[in-house]
Amino acid sequence: MVLLVHSNILPHCRKIRILMAEKKMLYVLKEETPWALSKDILKINPAGELPVFIYDGNIIAGNYAISEFLEETYTQNRLFAGNNKERAETRRLVDWFDNKFYREVYQYIVGEKVYKRFALHKPPESKRIQAGINNLRFHLEYIDWLSERNNYLAGNDFSMADISAAAQLSIIDYLGDVPWEDYTNAKLWYSKIKSRPSFKDILNDRIKNIYPSANYTNLDF
Repeated sequence: MVLLVHSNILPHCRKIRILMAEKKMLYVLKEETPWALSKDILKINPAGELPVFIYDGNIIAGNYAISEFLEETYTQNRLFAGNNKERAETRRLVDWFDNKFYREVYQYIVGEKVYKRFALHKPPESKRIQAGINNLRFHLEYIDWLSERNNYLAGNDFSMADISAAAQLSIIDYLGDVPWEDYTNAKLWYSKIKSRPSFKDILNDRIKNIYPSANYTNLDF
């Protein structure tokens, strides 16, 4: 059995789920609360981070390790494709969204609206949310620029760069904080990603006690 321990509010977990769907893998999901991980998860991954991938008694922890393992093991439908230069560009953008976007946007917006509310039981700080939205505009401008020049972010083919970016954006979009109307090319790109079969389960995700934005499941937003 293949098991993915995840949380639907973590973009790195969504990233692995999309990747596994692109690889047409069958797997079971186990939901965990990021700020209150079970003892079982802390035992198998002392780092205390999700996702965790378990198969045949083997454990792989961390989104980078899991994504590289899946790409090397399930070689159909490569998501790090092309020559060395093209694969390097894909990895550069994966790192951009997994780290820079996460640090500058996700931690501000989701940190205030979700983590602070449910983990700390405190009200969100509007200044931090606004800082995250300001940072988001910078990233959307970059996505707009990339998608204007290519079919996808890293070139003409769908890749891990698109998965990483869309996984991050999907949670911000759920909360209704993405100003799509100001970024035509980014909106068209996201609509294309959103329409892929691998994204279907992501659009079915629900964050407890928070309703999704009106456009979250709308493919023609």
